[in-house]
Amino acid sequence: MKRLGAILAGGKSSRFGSDKAEALLQDRPLIEHVAGALRHQVDDVILCGRERPDLTHVADRPFADMGPLGGLNAALHYACNNGFDVVLSVGCDVLPIPDMTRILDIETAHYIEGHHVFGLWPVSLAAKLDEHLEQQSNHSMRHWIETAGARPILSPVPHFNINYPADLAQYADSLVVDG
Repeated sequence: MKRLGAILAGGKSSRFGSDKAEALLQDRPLIEHVAGALRHQVDDVILCGRERPDLTHVADRPFADMGPLGGLNAALHYACNNGFDVVLSVGCDVLPIPDMTRILDIETAHYIEGHHVFGLWPVSLAAKLDEHLEQQSNHSMRHWIETAGARPILSPVPHFNINYPADLAQYADSLVVDG
């Protein structure tokens, strides 16, 4: 089974006040932490919705500013065209990355309960997501999860969703305490 890791990073970071993907955590951009953690679970990593010189990037599909589904759709089509079986999607602003390698059922979509951007998506869903985006005005991850018949799984670790600079500081503090 060949897995593609897709970092969904097409947002505007409006709540953060600056580009949160590039915000520093332990002297490295947040997105580098996400990419590094994701690489342990997949065969390759792409970045959806933005460009960065150290990562292969794809534009959101069918166009920008569609939220996470635009990035996921781009990733599914990239995966189809490059011989991958599944896409493991993660946000650029949530750490730690949950271990999804224990999921062996690649015919069914799965997502982390409470963190809908974390998902394991069979590439067979690419055409269905195209259709969903064309026919639905509701482009939320929750609606897509329902449409795709994705199954929830629990994560063994709590996650930090980094929407504000204070969230990043709190996560950094937790690393000092834990580590």
